[in-house]
Amino acid sequence: MFDLERYRIILFDQRGCGRSTPHASDLATDISLNTTEHLLRDMEQLRAQLGVERWLSFGGSWGSALSVACAERHPERVSEMLPAFWLMGRAEVDWSAWEDAVLSLEPHGKPAPFSDRASDDLLAFARICAHYAANNGWLEDGALLRNAGRLAGIPAVIMHGRLDLSCPYDAAWQFAQAWPNAELVAFDDAGHKGSPAMHDHVRSTVARFSVL
Repeated sequence: MFDLERYRIILFDQRGCGRSTPHASDLATDISLNTTEHLLRDMEQLRAQLGVERWLSFGGSWGSALSVACAERHPERVSEMLPAFWLMGRAEVDWSAWEDAVLSLEPHGKPAPFSDRASDDLLAFARICAHYAANNGWLEDGALLRNAGRLAGIPAVIMHGRLDLSCPYDAAWQFAQAWPNAELVAFDDAGHKGSPAMHDHVRSTVARFSVL
């Protein structure tokens, strides 16, 4: 979704998943050191190590909550944001317990979007998700919303599917009201996994941000 001539893309696998080690699929891996605070420190260390002064933050689902938490911690390090919203609140954690079923019913969904992963990835996914959900992401309920004022001055476009049954739309709407400089765009044909229209809007938005 990004023009590689204009953007330097930085992707990172969070603790315990992807190519990060130790991997959470190994039951000997201690995931007590895998918390939101640890991830925020990891992101800041990564930014500093790569010599990035400010970056555009782009995340969806849990990634949007993490990117907002990072931006509220270090607003001076963020140039723009493109979150697809989730606040990691208690109500949302309870609601998301059925997402493997409901995501398969979305207009652009597919059967078992999570449970058909490779066995190691599925085990790591289950351990990490349960670990974070049981602890409410180590975020005080409503804290991200209450701290939205810290993001004043950061241009943002919040994109959310009205048919998203995993991350309810009201969280995106509430945050858009509290976040100065944020624009909320809802897509009638999109659920949690997005839609062609949403992806097109992401591309046009990042192109617009690249000339700011």
